Amino acid sequence: MPTPSLDALPIRRLTLRDLTACADLSEDRGWPREEHKWGFLLIAGHGYGIDDPGGGLIAACIVTQYGPQDRPDLGALGMVLVAERYARRGVGRRLLRHVVAAMGTTPLTLHATPYGRPLYEELGFKVIGRAEMVMGPFTPRGPENGVATRAATAEDLAAILRLDEEVFGADRTHIITRLPAFTDQLRVAEENGRITGYAGAWPNMDTQVIGPLIARDTETAQALFASLAARTDRPLRTDIDVRHEALLVWVKERGLESVTFNSVMTYGATELPGDWARRFAPLTVAAT
Repeated sequence: MPTPSLDALPIRRLTLRDLTACADLSEDRGWPREEHKWGFLLIAGHGYGIDDPGGGLIAACIVTQYGPQDRPDLGALGMVLVAERYARRGVGRRLLRHVVAAMGTTPLTLHATPYGRPLYEELGFKVIGRAEMVMGPFTPRGPENGVATRAATAEDLAAILRLDEEVFGADRTHIITRLPAFTDQLRVAEENGRITGYAGAWPNMDTQVIGPLIARDTETAQALFASLAARTDRPLRTDIDVRHEALLVWVKERGLESVTFNSVMTYGATELPGDWARRFAPLTVAAT
Protein backbone atom coordinates (compact mmCIF):
# COMPACT_ATOMS: atom_id res chain seq x y z
CA MET A 1 0.00 0.00 0.00
CA PRO A 2 1.52 3.40 -0.96
CA THR A 3 2.28 5.88 1.80
CA PRO A 4 -0.28 8.71 1.74
CA SER A 5 1.01 12.24 1.12
CA LEU A 6 1.27 14.55 4.10
CA ASP A 7 -1.49 16.77 2.68
CA ALA A 8 -3.84 13.79 2.57
CA LEU A 9 -3.43 12.90 6.25
CA PRO A 10 -6.49 14.06 8.20
CA ILE A 11 -6.36 16.61 11.02
CA ARG A 12 -8.35 15.36 13.99
CA ARG A 13 -9.28 16.45 17.50
CA LEU A 14 -7.05 15.16 20.27
CA THR A 15 -8.29 13.78 23.58
CA LEU A 16 -6.72 12.81 26.88
CA ARG A 17 -6.05 9.39 25.35
CA ASP A 18 -3.39 11.14 23.22
CA LEU A 19 -1.42 12.31 26.26
CA THR A 20 1.47 9.87 25.81
CA ALA A 21 1.71 10.59 22.07
CA CYS A 22 1.80 14.35 22.79
CA ALA A 23 4.54 13.89 25.39
CA ASP A 24 6.47 11.69 22.94
CA LEU A 25 6.21 14.46 20.36
CA SER A 26 7.60 16.98 22.86
CA GLU A 27 10.51 14.68 23.59
CA ASP A 28 11.13 14.16 19.86
CA ARG A 29 11.71 17.91 19.46
CA GLY A 30 13.99 18.14 22.47
CA TRP A 31 11.36 19.60 24.79
CA PRO A 32 10.60 18.18 28.24
CA ARG A 33 7.74 15.67 28.18
CA GLU A 34 5.58 17.97 30.35
CA GLU A 35 2.87 15.34 30.84
CA HIS A 36 1.29 17.29 33.72
CA LYS A 37 0.82 20.35 31.50
CA TRP A 38 -0.29 18.35 28.45
CA GLY A 39 -2.93 16.59 30.54
CA PHE A 40 -4.30 19.88 31.83
CA LEU A 41 -4.42 21.47 28.38
CA LEU A 42 -6.00 18.47 26.67
CA ILE A 43 -8.85 18.65 29.20
CA ALA A 44 -9.25 22.43 29.42
CA GLY A 45 -8.53 23.18 25.75
CA HIS A 46 -9.11 21.76 22.29
CA GLY A 47 -6.29 19.69 20.84
CA TYR A 48 -5.65 19.18 17.14
CA GLY A 49 -3.25 16.66 15.64
CA ILE A 50 -2.13 14.66 12.63
CA ASP A 51 -1.45 10.96 13.08
CA ASP A 52 1.71 9.36 11.74
CA PRO A 53 0.80 6.25 9.72
CA GLY A 54 3.77 4.59 11.41
CA GLY A 55 2.48 5.39 14.90
CA GLY A 56 2.40 8.44 17.14
CA LEU A 57 1.76 11.99 16.04
CA ILE A 58 3.25 13.99 13.21
CA ALA A 59 2.04 17.29 14.67
CA ALA A 60 -0.10 18.74 17.44
CA CYS A 61 -1.32 21.98 18.94
CA ILE A 62 -3.77 23.15 21.60
CA VAL A 63 -6.32 25.98 21.47
CA THR A 64 -7.69 27.19 24.80
CA GLN A 65 -10.87 29.23 24.46
CA TYR A 66 -12.14 31.91 26.84
CA GLY A 67 -15.56 33.47 27.21
CA PRO A 68 -18.94 32.04 26.13
CA GLN A 69 -18.64 28.53 24.76
CA ASP A 70 -20.73 29.28 21.66
CA ARG A 71 -18.91 32.53 20.87
CA PRO A 72 -15.49 32.76 22.60
CA ASP A 73 -13.94 36.15 23.31
CA LEU A 74 -10.40 34.84 22.79
CA GLY A 75 -8.48 31.73 21.83
CA ALA A 76 -4.89 30.98 22.90
CA LEU A 77 -2.70 28.81 20.69
CA GLY A 78 0.05 26.74 22.25
CA MET A 79 2.09 23.53 22.23
CA VAL A 80 2.57 23.79 18.46
CA LEU A 81 4.89 20.92 17.57
CA VAL A 82 5.95 19.02 14.46
CA ALA A 83 7.98 15.81 14.66
CA GLU A 84 11.61 16.30 13.69
CA ARG A 85 11.38 13.84 10.81
CA TYR A 86 8.59 15.94 9.23
CA ALA A 87 10.06 19.39 9.95
CA ARG A 88 10.21 22.02 7.20
CA ARG A 89 7.68 20.20 5.01
CA GLY A 90 4.69 22.50 5.55
CA VAL A 91 2.99 20.36 8.18
CA GLY A 92 2.91 23.04 10.88
CA ARG A 93 1.63 25.64 8.41
CA ARG A 94 -1.19 23.33 7.31
CA LEU A 95 -2.19 22.51 10.89
CA LEU A 96 -2.21 26.15 11.97
CA ARG A 97 -4.22 27.25 8.95
CA HIS A 98 -6.78 24.58 9.82
CA VAL A 99 -7.01 25.78 13.42
CA VAL A 100 -7.25 29.46 12.48
CA ALA A 101 -10.04 28.63 10.05
CA ALA A 102 -11.83 26.50 12.65
CA MET A 103 -11.79 29.44 15.10
CA GLY A 104 -13.61 31.67 12.61
CA THR A 105 -13.84 35.27 13.82
CA THR A 106 -12.53 34.54 17.33
CA PRO A 107 -9.42 36.66 18.06
CA LEU A 108 -6.32 34.56 18.74
CA THR A 109 -3.15 35.04 20.73
CA LEU A 110 0.08 33.11 21.25
CA HIS A 111 3.61 33.38 22.60
CA ALA A 112 6.07 32.81 19.76
CA THR A 113 9.69 31.74 20.00
CA PRO A 114 12.12 33.47 17.63
CA TYR A 115 12.12 30.23 15.61
CA GLY A 116 8.34 30.11 15.24
CA ARG A 117 7.64 33.80 14.79
CA PRO A 118 8.18 33.95 10.97
CA LEU A 119 5.53 31.27 10.37
CA TYR A 120 3.00 33.06 12.57
CA GLU A 121 3.69 36.35 10.81
CA GLU A 122 3.13 34.60 7.47
CA LEU A 123 -0.27 33.49 8.75
CA GLY A 124 -1.21 37.05 9.73
CA PHE A 125 -0.29 37.24 13.43
CA LYS A 126 1.12 40.57 14.64
CA VAL A 127 3.58 41.20 17.49
CA ILE A 128 2.03 43.29 20.25
CA GLY A 129 4.47 42.69 23.12
CA ARG A 130 7.15 40.53 24.71
CA ALA A 131 7.48 38.24 27.70
CA GLU A 132 10.74 37.27 29.40
CA MET A 133 11.22 33.76 30.77
CA VAL A 134 13.23 33.70 34.00
CA MET A 135 14.34 30.65 35.93
CA GLY A 136 16.45 29.66 38.91
CA PRO A 137 16.54 29.21 42.66
CA PHE A 138 14.88 31.97 44.66
CA THR A 139 16.91 33.45 47.54
CA PRO A 140 15.00 35.76 49.91
CA ARG A 141 16.63 39.05 50.81
CA GLY A 142 15.23 39.67 54.26
CA PRO A 143 11.63 40.55 55.13
CA GLU A 144 9.52 41.49 52.12
CA ASN A 145 6.77 44.12 52.07
CA GLY A 146 3.86 43.89 54.45
CA VAL A 147 1.29 42.54 51.99
CA ALA A 148 -0.55 39.65 53.65
CA THR A 149 -0.93 36.37 51.77
CA ARG A 150 -2.48 33.04 52.68
CA ALA A 151 -3.46 29.74 51.12
CA ALA A 152 -6.61 29.97 49.02
CA THR A 153 -9.68 28.10 50.21
CA ALA A 154 -12.83 26.89 48.49
CA GLU A 155 -14.63 29.94 49.89
CA ASP A 156 -12.27 32.21 47.90
CA LEU A 157 -13.19 30.77 44.51
CA ALA A 158 -16.02 33.17 43.66
CA ALA A 159 -13.86 36.21 44.48
CA ILE A 160 -10.92 34.79 42.50
CA LEU A 161 -13.18 34.22 39.49
CA ARG A 162 -14.49 37.79 39.63
CA LEU A 163 -11.00 39.25 39.91
CA ASP A 164 -9.65 37.04 37.15
CA GLU A 165 -12.37 37.95 34.66
CA GLU A 166 -11.92 41.65 35.44
CA VAL A 167 -8.14 41.49 34.88
CA PHE A 168 -7.99 38.93 32.07
CA GLY A 169 -10.92 40.44 30.19
CA ALA A 170 -12.74 37.15 29.54
CA ASP A 171 -14.36 34.38 31.56
CA ARG A 172 -11.83 31.66 32.47
CA THR A 173 -14.01 29.63 34.83
CA HIS A 174 -13.05 26.34 33.17
CA ILE A 175 -9.37 27.14 33.84
CA ILE A 176 -9.55 28.72 37.29
CA THR A 177 -11.77 26.01 38.80
CA ARG A 178 -9.15 23.41 37.80
CA LEU A 179 -6.27 25.24 39.52
CA PRO A 180 -6.69 23.62 42.98
CA ALA A 181 -6.11 20.18 41.39
CA PHE A 182 -3.44 21.34 38.91
CA THR A 183 -1.27 23.47 41.19
CA ASP A 184 0.82 22.46 44.19
CA GLN A 185 0.01 25.81 45.75
CA LEU A 186 -2.71 28.41 45.23
CA ARG A 187 -2.43 31.57 47.31
CA VAL A 188 -4.26 34.87 47.63
CA ALA A 189 -3.29 38.35 48.79
CA GLU A 190 -5.84 39.97 51.05
CA GLU A 191 -6.49 43.42 52.47
CA ASN A 192 -9.37 44.18 54.84
CA GLY A 193 -11.08 40.95 53.82
CA ARG A 194 -10.82 41.72 50.10
CA ILE A 195 -8.74 39.61 47.71
CA THR A 196 -6.31 41.85 45.83
CA GLY A 197 -4.41 39.16 43.94
CA TYR A 198 -3.86 35.45 43.53
CA ALA A 199 -1.12 33.17 42.23
CA GLY A 200 -0.38 29.50 41.70
CA ALA A 201 2.70 27.30 41.53
CA TRP A 202 2.65 24.01 39.65
CA PRO A 203 5.19 21.25 38.95
CA ASN A 204 6.88 21.05 35.57
CA MET A 205 9.68 18.50 35.41
CA ASP A 206 12.39 19.76 37.82
CA THR A 207 10.93 23.25 38.34
CA GLN A 208 7.97 24.97 39.91
CA VAL A 209 6.22 27.29 37.48
CA ILE A 210 4.77 30.45 38.99
CA GLY A 211 1.52 31.28 37.23
CA PRO A 212 -1.02 32.59 36.91
CA LEU A 213 0.04 35.72 38.80
CA ILE A 214 -2.59 38.44 39.02
CA ALA A 215 -2.16 41.27 41.50
CA ARG A 216 -3.29 44.80 42.30
CA ASP A 217 0.24 46.17 42.00
CA THR A 218 3.92 45.18 41.94
CA GLU A 219 4.21 44.95 45.73
CA THR A 220 1.30 42.51 45.85
CA ALA A 221 2.82 40.47 43.02
CA GLN A 222 6.13 40.33 44.90
CA ALA A 223 4.45 39.17 48.09
CA LEU A 224 2.59 36.38 46.30
CA PHE A 225 5.75 35.30 44.42
CA ALA A 226 7.82 35.22 47.63
CA SER A 227 5.14 33.29 49.53
CA LEU A 228 5.05 30.61 46.81
CA ALA A 229 8.86 30.46 46.64
CA ALA A 230 9.09 29.96 50.41
CA ARG A 231 7.10 26.74 50.16
CA THR A 232 9.13 24.81 47.57
CA ASP A 233 12.72 23.61 47.26
CA ARG A 234 12.60 23.50 43.47
CA PRO A 235 14.00 26.15 41.13
CA LEU A 236 11.32 28.53 39.92
CA ARG A 237 10.29 29.42 36.39
CA THR A 238 7.90 32.02 35.07
CA ASP A 239 7.19 34.29 32.11
CA ILE A 240 6.78 37.98 32.93
CA ASP A 241 5.46 40.72 30.66
CA VAL A 242 8.50 42.92 29.98
CA ARG A 243 6.46 46.01 30.86
CA HIS A 244 6.64 44.84 34.48
CA GLU A 245 10.23 46.02 34.79
CA ALA A 246 10.16 46.36 38.57
CA LEU A 247 9.10 42.74 39.10
CA LEU A 248 11.75 41.49 36.67
CA VAL A 249 14.47 43.41 38.48
CA TRP A 250 13.18 42.10 41.81
CA VAL A 251 13.18 38.40 40.83
CA LYS A 252 16.66 38.70 39.27
CA GLU A 253 17.99 40.27 42.46
CA ARG A 254 16.78 37.11 44.21
CA GLY A 255 18.51 34.62 41.95
CA LEU A 256 16.36 34.04 38.87
CA GLU A 257 18.08 34.53 35.52
CA SER A 258 16.84 35.42 32.07
CA VAL A 259 16.40 32.39 29.78
CA THR A 260 14.71 33.73 26.66
CA PHE A 261 12.22 36.22 25.26
CA ASN A 262 9.00 35.28 23.48
CA SER A 263 6.90 37.53 21.27
CA VAL A 264 3.28 38.02 22.29
CA MET A 265 1.24 37.92 19.09
CA THR A 266 -2.41 38.36 18.14
CA TYR A 267 -4.61 37.55 15.16
CA GLY A 268 -7.86 39.42 14.62
CA ALA A 269 -7.17 41.87 17.47
CA THR A 270 -4.74 44.73 17.97
CA GLU A 271 -4.38 44.12 21.71
CA LEU A 272 -5.38 41.69 24.41
CA PRO A 273 -8.48 42.33 26.51
CA GLY A 274 -8.33 43.13 30.20
CA ASP A 275 -5.82 45.03 32.32
CA TRP A 276 -2.19 44.18 31.55
CA ALA A 277 -1.00 46.25 34.53
CA ARG A 278 -2.43 43.65 36.92
CA ARG A 279 -1.59 40.62 34.77
CA PHE A 280 2.01 39.75 35.71
CA ALA A 281 2.45 36.14 34.53
CA PRO A 282 0.32 33.59 32.65
CA LEU A 283 -0.66 30.16 33.85
CA THR A 284 1.51 28.95 30.97
CA VAL A 285 2.51 30.60 27.71
CA ALA A 286 0.63 27.75 26.00
CA ALA A 287 -2.68 29.02 27.42
CA THR A 288 -2.01 32.68 28.30
